[in-house]
Amino acid sequence: MSDKEIKITDIISIESSEKYKFHAARWNGQDQPLDVYVRDKDEWHYWNRWRSNKDEFSREYIFSLIDFYPETDTWLFGGIYKVLKRNNISQDFSYEIDEIEKYSPYVGRLKVKLKKPPRGRAFYLENYIENMHVSEILKETYSGECFPGYDYISKDFHELQAIFIREKPDWKTALENIKGVYLIVDKKCGKKYVGSAYGSFGIWSRWKCYVGTGHGWNDELTKIINSEGIDYAKKYFKVTLLEYMPMKSDDAYVIERECFWKEALLARGKFGYNKN
Repeated sequence: MSDKEIKITDIISIESSEKYKFHAARWNGQDQPLDVYVRDKDEWHYWNRWRSNKDEFSREYIFSLIDFYPETDTWLFGGIYKVLKRNNISQDFSYEIDEIEKYSPYVGRLKVKLKKPPRGRAFYLENYIENMHVSEILKETYSGECFPGYDYISKDFHELQAIFIREKPDWKTALENIKGVYLIVDKKCGKKYVGSAYGSFGIWSRWKCYVGTGHGWNDELTKIINSEGIDYAKKYFKVTLLEYMPMKSDDAYVIERECFWKEALLARGKFGYNKN
């Protein structure tokens, strides 16, 4: 450790790490915990109550960190919980816990550097605490990525979902006021779908429909979601803004550009989900 690095124990006092299990909250095959935390704090609380087939949180306290996936080996402090009761029910929210309010001001603000532990979610804290260093303390609780600019929008579906559920003001204001052409890629098979937003509806309104349904009422995407569920979209769909235009732009021009991208990206036929 360099002289400039600050240990997490300099910020959060841990008298006996042997009383804690370290909850390394990360992708569970369905959700990123960072997205969960951003969209619903109560849902994040339930992540700490979940009991699998094993009694993973077998100690008095749970020390929770959330995988901050936009940055390598970085975590967001998710709180410290006291385990009040362990109901012997697996695959259920059967831990009864209480958040230690003393550390609440750091939840969602304290970022920690720590090399990813091996697979799993529960570890003995004493094996990791000395290697946890403070990356930064945010001025405000993390509420999702700031709007990056129209030229840099390319998001996995689950990331977009967190933004739209919270209705992040910077994203909403920017996307409500443009028409445009977008691309959805199915990362499982590589197929593409090109769509557009025109008329009186901006990109925000169009994408909100996708977030809610998983398919936006496109015939081919609807077939997939009806068969596999919206979790398929959350796991495999990636959404990219290809072009954007002011709301005063002629709809015919937007449709023309949509057709261009369908041809350019081979979004029709065997390579894509577009039917026309």
